[in-house]
Amino acid sequence: MISSQYVSRITLRREKVESFEQYPFSLPVVRHLEQIDLHPRVNFFVGENGSGKSTLLEAIAVSLGFNAEGGSKNFSFGTRRSHSELHEHLRIAKGLRPQRDGCFLRAESFFNVATEIEKLDEDPFGGPPIIGAYGNRSLHEQSHGESFLALMMERFRGQGLYILDEPEAALSPQRQLATLVRMRDLVEEKSQFIIATHSPILMAYPDATIFHCGKDSIQQIAYQDTEHFRVTRDFLMDPQSMLERLLAQ
Repeated sequence: MISSQYVSRITLRREKVESFEQYPFSLPVVRHLEQIDLHPRVNFFVGENGSGKSTLLEAIAVSLGFNAEGGSKNFSFGTRRSHSELHEHLRIAKGLRPQRDGCFLRAESFFNVATEIEKLDEDPFGGPPIIGAYGNRSLHEQSHGESFLALMMERFRGQGLYILDEPEAALSPQRQLATLVRMRDLVEEKSQFIIATHSPILMAYPDATIFHCGKDSIQQIAYQDTEHFRVTRDFLMDPQSMLERLLAQ
């Protein structure tokens, strides 16, 4: 298992934590984190807002050498230091297979990544244009959804580790389905995904591991047992009745 994946295990070095009453260690996902064994292909972290999913993904990415605001390991810009110290308390077990590609996507700071690409490409001594890896079209000249798909389709090359924080924020349901297909292609090219999401479409990816980040624990959960699946199913089966109950409160 270890030789077939890029990240196999995440461990919180709890002995280094001075207090679980202070941020970010007070977040539920961190407070209850001991050890997580990752799926070699696709992993989802799900849970309510405020559970700490994005903070955990950020810490994983930074500890692996990615830029805190997103991009590949070659990006080193920073518009505002906002990441926590959690990455300093994580132990990441890596596999033996060499990693050819990788990217950390944050929906909230993808604009900054697009700006940095344009800035780097303005340097006459900076080598071949970076935007060539994104379809040769400025990410700022596309919608958020189009620019994210350009990232998935053009920039992600396979044999890589892709850490995505709520990618559905940019995507229509149809584009989320297209993302599933691209994920399948990249998995077949020996890639691994770590994704924080609220999307019942994305987390339906077959043979994935879903980690539910709750108030009291981090547990693996079946897709059909996630709140995202159950609420969406119940609403779509009878939206009128659910709306009547909700709006009558």
